[in-house]
Amino acid sequence: MPPAPLKTLSLLLPGEVDTDLLGQALARVAADMQPSSEGDQPGPDAGGRIHLEGDLGAGKTSLARAFLRQCGVSGRIKSPSYALLESYEVSNLYLYHLDFYRFNDPAEWLDAGFRDLLNNRALVLIEWPERAGDLLGHPDLLIQLAYANQGRLATLSAYTARGLKWIDALPQTSQDAQKG
Repeated sequence: MPPAPLKTLSLLLPGEVDTDLLGQALARVAADMQPSSEGDQPGPDAGGRIHLEGDLGAGKTSLARAFLRQCGVSGRIKSPSYALLESYEVSNLYLYHLDFYRFNDPAEWLDAGFRDLLNNRALVLIEWPERAGDLLGHPDLLIQLAYANQGRLATLSAYTARGLKWIDALPQTSQDAQKG
């Protein structure tokens, strides 16, 4: 049984732009974005693991794409649904986007050899983490996306001090994210 989260935050995301804004705001805090002469760059406290859960079409990949763009990934950002993993490097930060939708057994996560990707100097986004069962352990932050009328409800749960720091640094509404 998973431990209780340290903190939970629920945000209504009325439209796709709000999902993008949440992804961008989360990237700024998780990648510890620092201003530089070449634009914002990941800072020394960048790294961690974010799990994304929700039904098909709930916005997991959209949020991940907005996150990766904000971190400085340019060009086409493919969904890892078929390849299972898409990796990027920005400055000296590794970004890994994994999708376990196609897993039928938690042991497939072990067989795929992804355990080594979960290091401290990487930001790891995992869609469908529940398909790996209890083998992944707890993320810094779990984001659950659910349909809510025409939009989505994002429930963010922090399981570590790092995840708690991220939630506390996030705008509390999409309007706050547009200002920040």
